Order: sequence, then structure tokens, then C-alpha cells
Amino acid sequence: MAYRNIAIIAHVDHGKTTLVDALLKQTGTFRENEAVDTCVMDSNDQEKERGITIYAKNTAVSYNGTKINIVDTPGHADFGSEVERVLRMVDSVALVVDAYEGPMPQTKFVLKKSLELGLKPIVIINKIDKPTAQPDAVVDMVFDLFVQLGATDEQLDFAVVYAIAREGIALKSLKDEKKDISPLFETILEKVAEAPNDTSKAFRMQIANLAYDNYLGRLGIGRVYEGVAKVGAQVTVIGNDGVRRTGKISKIFTSMGLKRVEVQEAEAGDIVTIAGIPDIYVGETVSTATDAEPMPAIHIDEPTLEMQFLVNDSPFAGKEGKFVTSRNIRERLEREAESNVGLKIDFEGSDGNSYTVAGRGELHLSVLIESMRREGFELQVGSPKVIFHVENGKKMEPIENVIVFVPEDCSGTIIEKLGKRKGIIKNMSTENGITNLEFEVPTRGLLGFRSIFTIETKGEGIMYSSFSHYDEFRGNIEKRDVGSMISGFPGTAMAYSLWNLEERGPILIEPTTEVYEGMIIGEHLKGGDLVVNPTKNKQLTNMRASGADEAIRLTPIRKMTLEDCLDYISDDEYVEVTPVSLRLRKKFLTENERKKNSKG
Repeated sequence: MAYRNIAIIAHVDHGKTTLVDALLKQTGTFRENEAVDTCVMDSNDQEKERGITIYAKNTAVSYNGTKINIVDTPGHADFGSEVERVLRMVDSVALVVDAYEGPMPQTKFVLKKSLELGLKPIVIINKIDKPTAQPDAVVDMVFDLFVQLGATDEQLDFAVVYAIAREGIALKSLKDEKKDISPLFETILEKVAEAPNDTSKAFRMQIANLAYDNYLGRLGIGRVYEGVAKVGAQVTVIGNDGVRRTGKISKIFTSMGLKRVEVQEAEAGDIVTIAGIPDIYVGETVSTATDAEPMPAIHIDEPTLEMQFLVNDSPFAGKEGKFVTSRNIRERLEREAESNVGLKIDFEGSDGNSYTVAGRGELHLSVLIESMRREGFELQVGSPKVIFHVENGKKMEPIENVIVFVPEDCSGTIIEKLGKRKGIIKNMSTENGITNLEFEVPTRGLLGFRSIFTIETKGEGIMYSSFSHYDEFRGNIEKRDVGSMISGFPGTAMAYSLWNLEERGPILIEPTTEVYEGMIIGEHLKGGDLVVNPTKNKQLTNMRASGADEAIRLTPIRKMTLEDCLDYISDDEYVEVTPVSLRLRKKFLTENERKKNSKG
């Protein structure tokens, strides 16, 4: 059989997963009467809720006798490690670009990785039905980006397909009749090299991704480069450290549509999943030849942020979670480290109650915390901290490329706010009342900025960021200019107390919420922390009040998401995460402990 292997890459929200939907529908993956969701590849709960792809997933379609393996990749910079691995399995990439927005930070990141591997992309200009679409101008922008990233002459001669993925339409030219997605399939067959299909050599494949099955254990996903894989075959596994060990393939699966199909053998050129090797890892080479050459190592960029994951020791510990001990947390993190190679977890330096977890960004880490929370885990996490490097005796910090779209009248405020956070403006343009700003900002400067950005732009701004490079340390940044309102007493929060406290700053909890000493219940706008009593109720006497009682009307609180909580907390605060609640608290719960430790 002939194989074509292609990955779909793009910036977040440019329509990758919708395009995969259209390809699957065109090839008859779904029955005529089958109810089909949009973005069917986003099968994970969090992917559906957030509307983004988090994990790279592969599918396959059959078109004119050719099996086309398609890998849908995440568009968010925090999940870049997923993209870096899967690019090894494919012979080309389909770069999807929005017909209005043009190339964005993550477009640059994923394209750079593809060009470095020598892949020749197909460019898909999506959403050409937008009223503001400018497809010809976007093609020029993409060409400029290719030149900027050092593309070869061959890579610069890329094919362009225009698409409305939502309607399942692709065109080779803007003047063509809008029918279906076939022009994209034809371009793939024409431009993507057929995968080498040498079945005479010994079987050899490289693991690019991992999966887990409750019955089969750990599964290795990768492309067969040579030979034929057979169920029951004895294989040599070459580890990333060069050490060889033996194993046996117990099952082989290939993809067809959304189904995983069990097969007895798989040949060179196909992307398959193998079971039976319990300690398989990303980057390892699997072969039936004992003297096989290992495949080139898969390089993954280093994490830029780290956080402490701790056992919950608050007064409410153990009330809402199923898994609460350090052993539970350690086992879960060990399991995550096996498949999520973008994470680095320090088990050696742990004191038994806390673990340092490093990842590619706040979203990368918060997705893990949210997953643990939904599985019944209860834990505390500290504020995210940037990982610094030292080069030639100089302290270096991660810098992010930030692109912002804001209403014109908000642009001055955003420039001022990011300037205070050591951001340097690189580009600015205004069109149709919308200002497009490009900055280089230290990762530290973006911690806690998204909620400020939403408030300052009244929810109308759009902000994208992705890791760019390491640069010299840019000096101290004030993260928060407000203090916390801290409960000094345990008990139940009363509406009367919260109503009186509102003049001090926004309240973060609702009446009747159970609180404990040291728990953060609101913001103190005058700066500095303030200890208050939210449990005090109005004194009831049998004497009539001299004036009519004022009606207690509380301002509705802003519901804090996990990301909001991580953005908010300072270095001396924790987020308490349980399956039911998110609470903010001080590391030291009593005022005496806080005073003692601040002196220390």
C-alpha cells in the first residue's frame, strides 16, 4: 500500500482541527446518519471545554488507494513539545494560516521546527470567507516568514491551497468553483513524497509519542521506517542513553478514521501503535535486528517555568479529595512524566511532601493540575517561577514574543502596562480601529498579566505569546500592586461582614463559604496585607435601631479559574486545589508565623 504522512500545524484557533473534521467527512469516515461533533479530534474533556488542542493525535484516511496518515497538533506554545516529537513521523506539514490574522507567534515556532527538519510545507490559507480576509497579502506574509526563518529555495516553492474548513471547501485558486475538500487531497498526493516502503530490511521504528491503556499498559506510537512489524516478534530496544534491551511486541494497532484497528503486522511507511514493552520511552528505537543503528535523538526544548506541588496541609485537608497523600501525588506525577516529555519533575530533590514540576508555561502546568483535580487529587501549588540560566557569568531569563490585538483607545494603556513589566515594543500598526502590537516581554512580566489585560481591554483584546529566546536579566518586576485580605478567624463567612469589607477591595468568596485562619478572602486595594474577620454577623438586639437598616447588596464576585488563581498568588501564598474547591491561602496561616518568617 502507498502511504503519505502529514502533520497539520498552525497557531491556536486558525482551524487545524476543523480542517481534520472536513478531511474525515469527505472520505466517508462517518455514517450518513451519524451525529458528529465539531473538532472530533479534541476528545479530551479539557480540550472540549477550552476549545484548544492539547495532545497531538493521529488519524488516517484512505483516498484513491493511498493511506494518508494525518497528525493533528496543538497550536498553543505551551504544548510545543507535542509538535516537536510528531514532526519526526511525517514527510510534510500542512501549515494552516488565518486569512485575516496571517502568521502568529506559534506559526513561527512550528514552522521553524519543520524547516529545520527539512520538511517542505503545504500552506493552507483558511477562513477565506471572513469579511476582512486578505488571502493574497497573507501569502506574501507567509513567504516573508519563510525567508526570515532561512528556508531553502526548494522550501520557498511551497504549494498554496485556499480553504473554508468549516464548510469542507478547498480551492487551488481563489477563482475556482467551491465544491469540496478534494483539491487539498490532490495537493497532498501531488506534493507529499510517498513514504519509503522497503519491507526487505529488518523492522525498525522510532517512538515519537506515548499512550496508556488500562489493560495493555504503556503503548509506543511511531512510524515504521524499515521492514515489517509482526505481533509476537522479539525486538531490541535502543534507549536514549544507547543501552540495548530486549522486548516483545504483544499487539499492533493502526489508525483508520477515529478508530484504532488491531492488525497482525505493519509495514514500512505506516504510523502504528505497539504494546508489550512496559518501559518504552519517547525517542527510543525499536528493531528486530540486534545490531540496528539508533535513529537520531529527538530534541525537546527546555521548560521555562517551575512550580511546587505540595501535600495539602490546610485545616480543610482531606475533606474533599480522594487522593491526598504524598505517595499518591508522587505516583501520579511519575505517571505523567512517562508520557508528558515537556515536563521535568525533580523527585530526587524532594523532601517527601513537595515536588518541583517544570513545564513550558502556565497553561502547560495548569492543564496537569486540572487533570489531577478531576481525578480526585487534593494538593497545594505554589506560584509559578521562571527558570533562569547563567551564560558567561550573566544571568539569563526567558523572553516571550507577544502579539496583541486591542481596540485603538486601549493601546496606550497596554503599552504602559507591558513597559512596566520590562516589555520592549517591536511593531505597531492600526487598521479598522484595531491596533496590532508586537512586544518582547520577559516570561516573568507575563505572569499575572492576562487578568489585567482582560480588565483593561474590557474583554475585547486578544493576546498571544510564545517562547522566543533567553536574554540578559532585565531587572525586578512588581507583580502585584494590591495586597490580600486575609481571614483572621475560622468559621462561616457572613454577608454582613463581606458587605462591610467591600470598601477595602474586591471580595473573592461568597457568603456562607467556610473559611479558616490564613485563607485569602479578597484583595486589599490600599496595598499590603490586611487581616479581617469575615465571620462576624450583625449584633441583634431587642432595641429598635435609630435609622432604617440598609439592605445588604453584595457586588457579584469574579469567579476565579485555576489560571486566575495561579496568576494572582504571590511567593508567600499557595493555591489549595481540591476536586470541589479552589482556595487561596498564605503559606503561614497565623499572623505571628508570618511576622516571624518575614523577619527571618
